[in-house]
Amino acid sequence: MTEVREIENEWIVTPDGARLAVSLWLPATPEPAPVVLEAIPYRKRDSTRGYARYWGRKLAERGVAYARLDARGSGDSDGLLIDEYLPREREDCAAAIAWLAAQPWCDGAVGMRGVSWGGFITLQTAALAPLALKGIMVFCASDRRYTDDAHYVGGAFALTGLKWATSFKCVMAGPPDPAVFGERWEAAWRERLQATPAIAARWLSHQREDDYWRQGSVGFAPGAIRCPTYLVGGSLDPYNEMIPRLFAGLEVPAKALIGPWRHGYPQPAAPGPGLEWIDEEVRWWRRWLAGEEAGAMDGPRVWAFLAEAAPAEVAGPLPGRWVSAETWPPATAARRLRLRPGRLGDEPGQGVAELRSDAVVGLATPEWVPFAPPQDPQEQSRDDAASLIFDTAPLAEPLDILGCPALRLRLAADRPVARLAARLCEVTPDGRSWLVSYGVLNLTHRLGHAAPEPLAPGVVCEVELPLYLTARTLRAGSRLRLALSESLWPLIWPSPKPVALTLDLAGAALTLPVREAATDEPDLPIPMVRPAPGSGRGDPDISREQGPTAARFAEISLLGGATLDDIGTTIERSGANVRCELDPRDPSSCRWLAWQSVRYRRGDWDCAVEAEVEVTADADAFHVREQLVARRGEVETFRREHVSDVPRDLM
Repeated sequence: MTEVREIENEWIVTPDGARLAVSLWLPATPEPAPVVLEAIPYRKRDSTRGYARYWGRKLAERGVAYARLDARGSGDSDGLLIDEYLPREREDCAAAIAWLAAQPWCDGAVGMRGVSWGGFITLQTAALAPLALKGIMVFCASDRRYTDDAHYVGGAFALTGLKWATSFKCVMAGPPDPAVFGERWEAAWRERLQATPAIAARWLSHQREDDYWRQGSVGFAPGAIRCPTYLVGGSLDPYNEMIPRLFAGLEVPAKALIGPWRHGYPQPAAPGPGLEWIDEEVRWWRRWLAGEEAGAMDGPRVWAFLAEAAPAEVAGPLPGRWVSAETWPPATAARRLRLRPGRLGDEPGQGVAELRSDAVVGLATPEWVPFAPPQDPQEQSRDDAASLIFDTAPLAEPLDILGCPALRLRLAADRPVARLAARLCEVTPDGRSWLVSYGVLNLTHRLGHAAPEPLAPGVVCEVELPLYLTARTLRAGSRLRLALSESLWPLIWPSPKPVALTLDLAGAALTLPVREAATDEPDLPIPMVRPAPGSGRGDPDISREQGPTAARFAEISLLGGATLDDIGTTIERSGANVRCELDPRDPSSCRWLAWQSVRYRRGDWDCAVEAEVEVTADADAFHVREQLVARRGEVETFRREHVSDVPRDLM
């Protein structure tokens, strides 16, 4: 291993004069080295300090320098951060790439990596094709902002977007650290507080896939990415929808991997098993940044882990196996199953069924992006009992599903705005039901998300409902269950008025991407590791209440604190807390409340930010209240409330 030189902070000055704060980890060798950039708005100095130091040292020890940049307006960088993925951010990253390539310790080759926000901006920067950018590695991100980035799920307003609005307010309004930023830190903090917008209302004012969401969605022009690309995701993370879509559209050397984890890196991974990822990552960078034949492109280009159980079924890593393919979609056979009353099978479909919106379905699947075991989909029997269900006969042998199932059917609604939700479950011989995949669709978006059209009450229309990508082995003796409902709550906001759907089962079919067994399956060339056992102390406390006239959901995170001994800063934060309530007979009773807080303390530098967002609605409009509060010590120094009425756009 090479010795590592750490540089706490350097300034990259952009063409418009802004200072961007960057930390560096450099191999302590006389020869210049390639460098990998990671740019995110999550405070390199404190909030993500341990994470940056881990990857910085791991890469630099192996001869690859690492640069961790605070996005403009976040952490210790100049400027204001007033929305996601604005063009200025990727222009800043392109400037940072040029700066890094010109440093005497760099050999001129730059890579870029990132998870979540960092993955988004990596894709967007790569689409600018900076000259020095030679390769990228993208984890748990998306190439299409409207459909696959939390705000809307299936064209419906999503709870996860409300939670993210409170989290993002705390990011936008966070104070610089005076030890790095300098004496203007307090004036810069006040500028950030003043500039923080009513972000929940802004996102909710774009209810269709318009130019606002298309900006930064590289999937509409994947050919703009001209450097080798490695796409990585977790099978429990819906951001993995990017992988097959973008992989198929890239015109550059590419690899893809989908593992058994949630939103995050393959190491550490939860629930796992994880991968000894640094070895694979260094192979990738040595190949594309240094031109070495390090084995990065040997063997299959696509890997996926087929889990043999749901995460809520087992403690610890999931049982299963890794499978491979050369292309995406992998070699699968489309198996079509037809619907009869209560049955799912090969017989021709028949019958008519009705779905009503007066029952709450979804309390066992409330999280679009689960981060902890309590947020994983739970056992589904109670939701199944309130749904229209169709079961296969018990499976005679295991069935491998790899890809995106899809449901096609004919239906009519008695309202111009309605939803449809489908859950695919494995019902084990003991009668328990475990989620395999699901999909939801605002039916006014049935022809696309850019130009929704109201339903004509009583008129039958064709609908195709895609379900999320899944990689799962269904066990012999289990039954496959399709469960239909008008909505999933609180995953998505309910329809404006009570709805009844009439389904023509004769025209319905569920298509499964079934992977045929391979006799010569190669072994994954990346060593597997077990994740370190967690204490569970940081997991949210989730409560669910359900009755005929009221449903309530709450997710509460305790305020947690940690001190960074090397810089003396203490961080106290809560996760995104929510309280939701609904009378299923009256959609206008729906109320969502989310809040979050973070505090930074070191000596007399003591700053806290608290954000809260509440949404209610009637049949015509959403009503949004957003609050931002800042404190120095125990003294409130800033408070602002925005109240917005946002018309419902077939939502």
